[in-house]
Amino acid sequence: MTSSAIAVSGLRKAFGDKTVLDGIDFDVPAGTVFSLLGPNGAGKTTTVNVLTTLMKPDGGTVRVAGHDIATETKAVRAAIGVTGQFAAVDELLTGQENLQLMVDLKRLGSGEGKRVVTELLERFDLVESARKRVSTYSGGMRRKLDLAMTLVGKPQIIFLDEPTTGLDPRSRRTMWAIVRELLADGVTIFLTTQYLEEADQLADRVAVLNQGRLVAQGTPGDLKRQVPGSHVRLRFASTVELDAAARVLTGSTRDDEDLTLRVPSDGATKSLRVLLDRLDEYSIDAEEFSVHTPDLDDVFLALTGHASTEVTAR
Repeated sequence: MTSSAIAVSGLRKAFGDKTVLDGIDFDVPAGTVFSLLGPNGAGKTTTVNVLTTLMKPDGGTVRVAGHDIATETKAVRAAIGVTGQFAAVDELLTGQENLQLMVDLKRLGSGEGKRVVTELLERFDLVESARKRVSTYSGGMRRKLDLAMTLVGKPQIIFLDEPTTGLDPRSRRTMWAIVRELLADGVTIFLTTQYLEEADQLADRVAVLNQGRLVAQGTPGDLKRQVPGSHVRLRFASTVELDAAARVLTGSTRDDEDLTLRVPSDGATKSLRVLLDRLDEYSIDAEEFSVHTPDLDDVFLALTGHASTEVTAR
């Protein structure tokens, strides 16, 4: 596997007269988590379908695990695993039987297959429910089984399309832990999600897709720094101190009810030191001090004009 797990250049796709992907470019280093965000209709699922050879592009070049998706389709499919938005499990079979089905499809030997099934059931905490029909499983258990089935062939790259949609917070964090374990094993993860917190927690790099174009790429921290709104929040014990601080810290915004002052700042150590020295110079004490930076919700809204509640992987 090359240092670049996924390399996309000039990718284009249209349906009739509607252009869904308008010449997008990105690179996913091996052993990292790459998250693709975007509002409804942005082209995220189309991107996943192209990268996983389920759909042919109209233009551009795409290499996955070092293989061209157009001329080396079988090699690409052998290197990847895909977990879609809905768990692709057979409800009439048990969890163990679902895994055995994948083992048979991958043509693993009986000894190796048995070992793989046992290891995956243990890894995903499904041993106790292994002989129960999947129709009795909770949503979180189904998602875990679905991902376990994806891992039967030990893929180098895994595509996770909204892996935690509909899960409760505890199950979601369990899935996050599993993703981090996969990353530690050297697996590359391509993630689409409707939870911006999820991308913030897991992704090494984030790309925002809007109207068929990538409008931003970078680490979550990089993208947050592009959006104005970083500030320091100071709370004072009395109106007298609030008044004094407001006079000294020009450009700040005050809240008389909460006795707080909001001071624009990039949050860097040097800037914070200057601010605190300024307060100390005038013998002004703040009871509370906190730094606030934009989150990915702010980034998404600034870049796409959509609220984060509208984000889905489509």
